[in-house]
Amino acid sequence: MSDRPELDLINLVQRARMAHDDQAKPSQIRGAYWLEAKASPGLRPGPTRHAAEWRATVDLADVDALWETLRAATQAGRLGYKAKVATAAREAAPGRRELRVLVADRHDAAELARVQAELRALTPDLRWELLPD
Repeated sequence: MSDRPELDLINLVQRARMAHDDQAKPSQIRGAYWLEAKASPGLRPGPTRHAAEWRATVDLADVDALWETLRAATQAGRLGYKAKVATAAREAAPGRRELRVLVADRHDAAELARVQAELRALTPDLRWELLPD
């Protein structure tokens, strides 16, 4: 038996998870803490050890529509390398959900500004904050 991980199985599980998350509504999911969307391969650099997260909190009534917008923009490479939304299993507060957009490197000021401008354009009513290190 090999000590090497079975990467095909890991990749299969990850693809299945992303396919599930692609169809799921965050207001209705209770079996996972987060739903995730990733940029299509090659569109955004992956995370560094200095990755950053933009965060916003939204009302439950708005989370599904906002997630659809962020999911599509992330997959198209318009935001960071990944976005995620909290589900009912991880409420920020009753009736509220967290949205996060992850950027590869917090030291890349131009990339942070680009993503922030895109977030403002996509979600003008939300207040996004950059989480501290």
